[in-house]
Amino acid sequence: MPKPTFAAVDARAVKRCVAFLVRRDWALHLGLAAALAGLPMRPSAVAAETPAAAQPQAALIASLQSRVLAAHSATLALESWCAVHTLAGDPHLVAQRMDVADKPLSAAQRARLAIGPDEPVRYRRVRLACGDRVLSEADNWYVPARLTPEMNATLDGTRTPFGRVVRPLAPTRQTIEVRPFPRPAAPGPDDPLFEIDAVLSTGAGQPFCEVAETYLGGALPEASR
Repeated sequence: MPKPTFAAVDARAVKRCVAFLVRRDWALHLGLAAALAGLPMRPSAVAAETPAAAQPQAALIASLQSRVLAAHSATLALESWCAVHTLAGDPHLVAQRMDVADKPLSAAQRARLAIGPDEPVRYRRVRLACGDRVLSEADNWYVPARLTPEMNATLDGTRTPFGRVVRPLAPTRQTIEVRPFPRPAAPGPDDPLFEIDAVLSTGAGQPFCEVAETYLGGALPEASR
């Protein structure tokens, strides 16, 4: 069988190129027509519609959540986040105590802390701030008998975050639940991003605290303030 000549091969290549260009031109026109008519467009005809600006923001939120879930201390995770993203000149957190009514522990929470119905528990609600940004708000129930007197005094009289106060206990975290929030296109500094419930235990495995944390848009580097 005779081999095809260069001219024949070249002619077939030209035909394929022309056919491809025609198909692409039709796809573009169909996509434009669909857009003008308000109809859904097929992915083959147009590029993905996700705004470019929204993609890095979603990735940032996922990164923040992963960082907290992987950490033994939310305080350390947020201080690291604050330093990496230069959210403030000083990345150390401050706990702003909120004046709210006491929230008694439920029976399920007491079971997770391995305490009886009469064991004293202290409750506090705080905002964790890095510079002028509030990164999260948290409900915190802790068993004072499982902390040292110095730790209890520091929690009562200073704005030192709980995680930094109990660091000598070598705490670990067990996540109870993660709850995402529907997010606006551009979360503001006070908009909730996700919630995490967790139990903190000593290095020896004794639970001593339960937290319910709400992470806010103020943790995002580009959030307006």
